[in-house]
Amino acid sequence: MERSHSKTTFVCQNCGRESPKWLGRCPDCQEWNSFVEVKLTPKKPPRHQGDKPRELSGVSSDDLPRITLPLAEFNRVLGGGIVPGSLVLIGGDPGIGKSTLLLQASALLARKGERVIYVSGEESAHQIKLRADRLGVDGRGLYLLTETDLELIIQSLTEASPSLAVIDSIQTVYIDEMGAVPGSLSQVRECTMRLMRWAKPSNTPLFITGHVTKEGAIAGPKALEHIVDTVLYLEGEPFSSYRLLRSAKNRFGSTNEVGLFEMGEGGLMEVENPSLALLSGRAQGAIGSAVVPTLEGSRPILVEIQALTSTTSFGLPRRTANGVDFNRLLMVIAVLTKRAGLALGGQDIIANVVGGLKISEPSADLAIALAIASSLQDIQVDPALVAIGEVGLSGELRMAPQIDRRIAEAARLGFQRCLIPASAKGITAPGGMELIGVGSLGEAMRVALSRRKRHEHEARPS
Repeated sequence: MERSHSKTTFVCQNCGRESPKWLGRCPDCQEWNSFVEVKLTPKKPPRHQGDKPRELSGVSSDDLPRITLPLAEFNRVLGGGIVPGSLVLIGGDPGIGKSTLLLQASALLARKGERVIYVSGEESAHQIKLRADRLGVDGRGLYLLTETDLELIIQSLTEASPSLAVIDSIQTVYIDEMGAVPGSLSQVRECTMRLMRWAKPSNTPLFITGHVTKEGAIAGPKALEHIVDTVLYLEGEPFSSYRLLRSAKNRFGSTNEVGLFEMGEGGLMEVENPSLALLSGRAQGAIGSAVVPTLEGSRPILVEIQALTSTTSFGLPRRTANGVDFNRLLMVIAVLTKRAGLALGGQDIIANVVGGLKISEPSADLAIALAIASSLQDIQVDPALVAIGEVGLSGELRMAPQIDRRIAEAARLGFQRCLIPASAKGITAPGGMELIGVGSLGEAMRVALSRRKRHEHEARPS
């Protein structure tokens, strides 16, 4: 007679390290009091005939048809649509719109005549119905299951054979035999593994949502990202209506695609022209404003960067960065002070990206510098000009990737001039666009700000 042996281990809930005894501090991630006792009674899997080895040349390369949704931005990030049998993880801050996006996507697929099951462990069916009414979702073909026991969930999914399944969220689902609390590392990892083993043979695409920790990583932690096929992050500022869907991992497509949505009363709406939407509220004659064509994935998007300088009231001037990297801002300020001769040592400086987006690429350095210089000197940057370039520590300007696509997007929106590094060779300007090559930050400031001075002088009556 076989005996069921119970194994007791201690698992760090932050990094996943296992230890035979409890430790006050994890040797790997240095977190205190992160070890939790886990009792696992292994369940012997049923014996079955596994897949036999096959020669690679005899394996068919024909892809299964992707499932496309009437959400072009969503399809773009997924690489062209939903792949059958794929496991997609969507992470984001609480209240960012993960459940709203998945409920809208599920309703759109159900409207095409497909069977979709939405499993919720956080909300009741009545609460989901209230959200559906607010979003204008009638619910035909969309089935709700409010359950947290994974065995019962898989049983229901197997019986229903849906075209798409959604688990919201993975932190609420548990396996009773494991003994650990729902949301713990062992529960989340094992639940995801069993869901993957169900989705692959049945060719059923499965979406799961995951909470994000204060460090910005999906709770679980990173072990969860290695299991799934695709990892998507829904990002955005809490008080901004724009949401950015970004791919961090995609086995069936490129990770260089992003989708932009706007949160409204009817849910998340696609932004078909992101550059035009982000620049629609730009004030005429604004001081401390510059426009940069950024590259979000493979898509060029024009964003406005604003800066404000004011004499500090404290002994130590403050630097505030909203949407730009704080260390990058400090570097640009240091170069402006040392190489361009601007007296910024006694100035409070605030840099902000309009629309709540976050820019991390170095090609926005020049626009940040021009915005700061414009605010300090109280001179408007040429409103018909965009700036592209990375600023080096000696004040030189460096090339940015895919500069042709950035310039074409700026020309499409009516900008007439573009500041680019002088090292950029062989760049063809679109019709009506003037390319101005500059080699240093000081030269760029003279072009962007002195042009405005000259226009103002010419406009004065004699």
